[in-house]
Amino acid sequence: MVTPPASERRAYRYVAIGDSSTEGMEDRAPGGELRGWSYRLAQRLHETHGGLLYANLAVRGKRTREVRAEQLAPALAMQPDLLSVFAGTNDLLAPRFDARVVAADLEAMFAAGIAHGARVLTFTLPDLAPVMPLARALTPRVQALAREVRAAAARTGAVLVDFAPYPVTVDTRLWAADRIHANAAGHARIAAALAHALALPGSDATWQQPLPPMRAASLGERIAVEWAWMCEHLASWIAAGLRGQRTSDGRLARRPELSLWSADDDGGR
Repeated sequence: MVTPPASERRAYRYVAIGDSSTEGMEDRAPGGELRGWSYRLAQRLHETHGGLLYANLAVRGKRTREVRAEQLAPALAMQPDLLSVFAGTNDLLAPRFDARVVAADLEAMFAAGIAHGARVLTFTLPDLAPVMPLARALTPRVQALAREVRAAAARTGAVLVDFAPYPVTVDTRLWAADRIHANAAGHARIAAALAHALALPGSDATWQQPLPPMRAASLGERIAVEWAWMCEHLASWIAAGLRGQRTSDGRLARRPELSLWSADDDGGR
């Protein structure tokens, strides 16, 4: 890791680790670069602290064990003041899943970050069934993992945002077309919730407020939407799985080193 120059060493340090959500999938800057909730939270931290060193080590497709093995040590070497840890979605989608095993890796990362002097920030997934009706079978997994993450955060002292109780988090207007990732509005809501949990100036609980009511779709419209999603997204996931492909293959972190935030920052490469 490159040591920041002396003039930058007092800047607040934020390091994000995780999978595609932290990487910023489905939230792009005008120039095409990924942003995401971690980028948006970094912007709030920069405004609060008057200076920020920021790194994002997240890589799409990574499971929790891989995040722990590959990203935790480099993140801790950067001596972060804030470490955000979010992973588990790829574990939920795997053929075999054990919430306790996944949460044990998360808890180890929480504890390590706190032991190194960082404030650790994380959050739970809401039930995905309202967003992805065909994924109702995942509901027990999502709920089991949420219970384990709540307990791990309580034991370690990690700052937790529990999204499960808030209906707005499963409003489809906050989710991308693939239904796995938040869209730009969803990433903005996540960042607002995390800023509120950190009690950053100007933050409040408005992220919990529902969106305006929308017209109920007819049965035919719902069937058409489900069919389009199956053809465009579900089929490609199945095909990739049969070929043994993972979205993490050949991917590197987009912002692997601490760098000073600036007003012209576009989220990274």
